[in-house]
Amino acid sequence: MACRVATMVAVLLAAVAATCAQAQLHDKFYSESCPSVEDVVRKEMVRALSLAPSLAGPLLRMHFHDCFVRGCDGSVLLDSANKTAEKDAQPNQTLRGFGFVERVKAAVEKACPDTVSCADILALIARDAVWLSKGPFWTVPLGRRDGSVSISNETDALPPPTSNFTVLTQLFAAVNLDAKDLVVLSAGHTIGTSHCFSFSDRLYNFTGMENPSDIDPTLEPQYMMRLKSKCASLNDNTTLVEMDPGSFKTFDTDYFKLVSKRRGLFHSDGALLTDPFTRAYVQRHATGAFKDEFFADFAASMIKMGNANQLTGSQGEIRKKCSVVNH
Repeated sequence: MACRVATMVAVLLAAVAATCAQAQLHDKFYSESCPSVEDVVRKEMVRALSLAPSLAGPLLRMHFHDCFVRGCDGSVLLDSANKTAEKDAQPNQTLRGFGFVERVKAAVEKACPDTVSCADILALIARDAVWLSKGPFWTVPLGRRDGSVSISNETDALPPPTSNFTVLTQLFAAVNLDAKDLVVLSAGHTIGTSHCFSFSDRLYNFTGMENPSDIDPTLEPQYMMRLKSKCASLNDNTTLVEMDPGSFKTFDTDYFKLVSKRRGLFHSDGALLTDPFTRAYVQRHATGAFKDEFFADFAASMIKMGNANQLTGSQGEIRKKCSVVNH
């Protein structure tokens, strides 16, 4: 009995601790110290996306890659002299937009020196990338601090595009995200592009035979042939393909239509059809009749992801530049 009580107390304390940690983030965090922060970030975002609308997808992806490793602490932004930081790891080699994040940080520093973390700036950039692509708007809880550790091999925590459903759920659970968050956040693939090498094994090397007939049988045949016409071989390391063909600059529900037709670009997209719950979610939103519902779900899952293992209070620091620690 004593053991049961001790266990219950431990569980309750853990729940309270988690709640308190999340409560430290709130949308009015900079209301006195830097009330203009969101306006400054949005001005830079509007300017950037008017010139290069295809940057929205990469900026959203950068926030994902930050939050899945050590929480949303800006560690993906750090440089390393010996190339051992997160950005140097293979999964992050195709990230882009680091220079833009530094420009936004410089603008925020000019308005409010030594006040706003790079982690919070990245969270605001990701929200505006979605909203300016005609997606949902949500209030971003703020108050994150920047971490000082960035280790390349910790990017094993990132969900690879080759993942099956079991691996995906395990990696999402590690940052307190469930199956609904998985299917909802996967729809971030509605904006942006991908390099052929992220999925070309489905076209030429599905079982390890390395020949044109070794294809993924779960891919819809016409879509597969279209991909083959763009990605000529396993060795294509440069060609970019739209993840949501025809509307890759617009945040919408077309992603679900593609996945429901077995036209999801990655293994991980197709994996959503292998589980009853995520398959039902895909099929419901493939109709396009529940856009507001999906938008609300996406906003909720983004907030939930943004609360993962964050540094707050006196933890971490407020970096002056996002690519280097202050000391």
